[in-house]
This record gives sequence, structure tokens and C-alpha cells, in this order.
Amino acid sequence: MNKESSLKNIRIKKGIYVLPNLITTAGLFAGFYSIVASLKENFVVAAVAILAAAVFDGLDGRIARFTNTASKFGAEYDSLSDVIAFGVAPAFLAYNWALSFYGKGGWIAAFLFVLCGALRLARYNIQIGIIESKVFNGLPIPAAASVVATTVLFFDYAGIEGKFHDPSMLIFVPVLSILMVSNIKYYSFKDLKLFARKPFITFFLLVLVLIIVATIPVISAFVAMTGYAISGPIWWMFKFSQQKHHKAKEKKANII
Repeated sequence: MNKESSLKNIRIKKGIYVLPNLITTAGLFAGFYSIVASLKENFVVAAVAILAAAVFDGLDGRIARFTNTASKFGAEYDSLSDVIAFGVAPAFLAYNWALSFYGKGGWIAAFLFVLCGALRLARYNIQIGIIESKVFNGLPIPAAASVVATTVLFFDYAGIEGKFHDPSMLIFVPVLSILMVSNIKYYSFKDLKLFARKPFITFFLLVLVLIIVATIPVISAFVAMTGYAISGPIWWMFKFSQQKHHKAKEKKANII
């Protein structure tokens, strides 16, 4: 009886939790569908698919923690899915939408995005529990992918349909790539505690934000994602200037 029970436990441990991994699979499918849409030059559909993958990516981990179904398999599967959905898919989108005009420089810029995204994920996996949870070390890969996706949607909304021919993309995509592997800190939003009591003004501001998003969703998404991408460098420059000012005051005090 004990032998049968232990064998049963081994079989259970060999299984996987279905719900969170199904959501991860949905994100992987959205990333793959984005690649297919990019190849067909359906750039708006490709961009929306990447944003859908970002939503699924935000759900799978939370549901796994909420239902106590987190596992090492799920974490590894999620990382592999992220490489496709937020590394390869946005790189394909950026290349087919704007970088293909520039030959070798275009595909190198697109590959740099994939490379830095994969390195960002690998570094994140080994830094779990080391870096404080309130911040991300470098721009998160879903955020970088969402910047690419919302940029495509914004220009389509502005009336630029089809491919976008502008050399600024040769700078834009590599900058996003470098931000992913940088040591610049980004706020993680993990300590918001939306279920806790908040001042009335907080509720009012949130409702106001929701109204704005519902009124102009494309512009709101573009501004939000681009703003988040540049928030890290802005915060770094602010901290750097503070440290420089503090050192200058200390030096002046020592001289006196």
C-alpha cells in the first residue's frame, strides 16, 4: 500500500498544472500569430497580437500564485514563450514594418532586439530574489515589445498605413534593445496594493485615467508605454545628478 501511494505521488509530481500553462500557451500563440501577420504585412494585427501576448503574460504568473500552482516547469515555459512573443515577434514586426529598407543594418538592428531580449530574460531568471521586487533591472522585455507594438498602432492611427520608411528606426530599436540589458532601474508596480483602502482622490484619478484610455486608446497606450521606457533613464539621470550634487557638497564641506 505504501509503495502504491509513493508511486502515485511520483506520477502526480511528473504532471503539470494546466490553467497557468494554458495561459502561457495562449501568449505563445499570440506571439506566433504576430510573426505570421508581420510576414503578411498585416502590421496592425501583428501589433495587437503582441499586446494580447503581454496581457496573457501578466495573467499566467498571477493566476499561478493565486491558485498556488506555480512550478519550475511553468517558469521555464514562460521564459521560452517570452522569447518568441516579446523577442522574435516584435523584431519581425519592426523589421518588416520599418527596418527592411536598410539592408544589413536593418536586420542587425532587429536581431539585436532578439539578442538583448533573450539576455534580459536569462539575467532576470538568475536575479530573482536578489534584486528588490519593487524595481526591474533593465527595461522588461514585454514592455520593450509593447513599445514597438504601440508605435506601429500610433503611426497607423496617425494615417501612415503600410510600411514606415524612416531612418530613425535604426536608432529607436537598438536603444530599446540596450535599455533591456542595461542596469537602469524600472518601477515594477508590484507594491501597488489595489485591494487596500486608498484616498478618495486616488479612486477619482484612476477613473479619470480609464476615461482617457477608453476615449483615445491608441494614443494612451503609446504614451504610457513610451513614457515607461524613458522613465528609467530619466530616473537614473535624476539620481545621478543628486549623487553628484551630494558629493560636491561633501567636498566643499571638507575644504571648509
